[in-house]
Amino acid sequence: MDLEQLASASLVGAVIVLVAIVGARFAGRLGVSGLLLYLVLGLVLGEIVPGLSLDDATLATVLGYTALILILAHGGLTTRVDQLKPVLAPSLALASVGIAVSIAVVAVPLVLWLDVDPQVAVLLGTVLAATDAAAVFSVMRRIRVSERVRTLLEAEAGFNDAPVVVIVSVVAGGAWGSTSGWWIPVVVLAELIGGAIVGVAAGYGARLILPRLALPAVGLYPIAALAMIVLSYGLASVFHASGFMAVYLSAIIIGSTARLPHRKSIVGFADGLSWIAEIGLFVMLGLLADVSRLPESLGIALVVVLLLTFLARPLAAVISLTPFRLGKKVIGFTSVAGLRGAVPIVFAAIPLGLGMPGAEIVFDTTLIVVLILLVVQTPLMPFLGRRIGVCLPEQVHELELESAPLDGMSAVVLGVDVPEKSALAGVYVLEMGLPKGAVVSLVIRSGETLVPTEDTRIRPRDQLVVVSTEEAQIEVEKRIQLLSEGGRLARWYRGEN
Repeated sequence: MDLEQLASASLVGAVIVLVAIVGARFAGRLGVSGLLLYLVLGLVLGEIVPGLSLDDATLATVLGYTALILILAHGGLTTRVDQLKPVLAPSLALASVGIAVSIAVVAVPLVLWLDVDPQVAVLLGTVLAATDAAAVFSVMRRIRVSERVRTLLEAEAGFNDAPVVVIVSVVAGGAWGSTSGWWIPVVVLAELIGGAIVGVAAGYGARLILPRLALPAVGLYPIAALAMIVLSYGLASVFHASGFMAVYLSAIIIGSTARLPHRKSIVGFADGLSWIAEIGLFVMLGLLADVSRLPESLGIALVVVLLLTFLARPLAAVISLTPFRLGKKVIGFTSVAGLRGAVPIVFAAIPLGLGMPGAEIVFDTTLIVVLILLVVQTPLMPFLGRRIGVCLPEQVHELELESAPLDGMSAVVLGVDVPEKSALAGVYVLEMGLPKGAVVSLVIRSGETLVPTEDTRIRPRDQLVVVSTEEAQIEVEKRIQLLSEGGRLARWYRGEN
């Protein structure tokens, strides 16, 4: 690529991103997913601008994996360990037993009813068994479902990429027909365990390192955090373990760090990269598709949509979750919330890149299924959530605390944003009862800064600047969170509670 080509590529790329961003806003108003817009944009561009078509499926897979790493990193950073623990076992069951059930329910009828080649049928069942992290993170955080349901579905999307990648690689590669059936679950389990070990080790390593780096610029902290998450993927892959599992777990552990410096900057940086990754990923997969070839797979795709929607996903949810006694509402919503997006298409590009016979059918069918589900299923999620009873009628945003170290002073600055309906609003500074070593130094209100006294009353949308010693930081954060939940009544409790 020369400088002239770079200029052209920059122009086209910037226009595509801006169109995608503006279009996503209007797509939300129309009740459809912005992810659908990105995919359609890629399909249209590939047809009207032949030079933009992407013919290298292997390159598409590599770029797709890169985008998934960024998307999973953001999802992990915004999921706390205490949120994950109650749903860890059921989410792992969905990502393992649920996948096996879904593959069988989709593949067997395709072989028996439509005489589809068994290898193609198993691949279709496998790539479409994985829910999409981008779609789940985007939709679940917009429709205000209960925290338990949201975390369950997000964790499933974070975990189920790993086993699907292994199965697709075995089935699409030369090992199909020569590998014993019992060997596949053994390989899957080994890769998951290996990825989990690497992810946990990388996450706790980052927990120790990041608060002690004392970097010269705030902008370096998000880069350092993301580099450590990407490092976990590389380490896991080197050891032939699940890189996706490592990324998701390391990001969760880093995001749950109590003394994570500049948390808001790190999460905001990851959020921006995740959006770029989603836009680029869906547009790229649209460019990879051959629209003229799609009608040939339409019949199979319609059958697969019906199997997935009415048999595979409900059975997978019931069989996987019933032992955990999560309740009919949770299981019912999980049965209809198996959101598909770019992830199945990325995995469907693997056999395409390997040149496997029937790979075009797998890719084209997967693309059509994802398009149909994005058009029909995703817009129905808010309605279904309300009908089933898992949506919250009113949800107060969690109190946000941003910490920044004061290097050389053994102190930290905490920034506290007070949401509109937080119980912290109405509390006097005197009533906050902050631990020894902490003080509210500034209140930013409607763009004006004031130095608070004991009689200063906190109002909604205030921003508080709290200075604390490093030793008291964790207790200060606990105390402020307690105040955000209990308000003035929390003054009867000590920070350590």
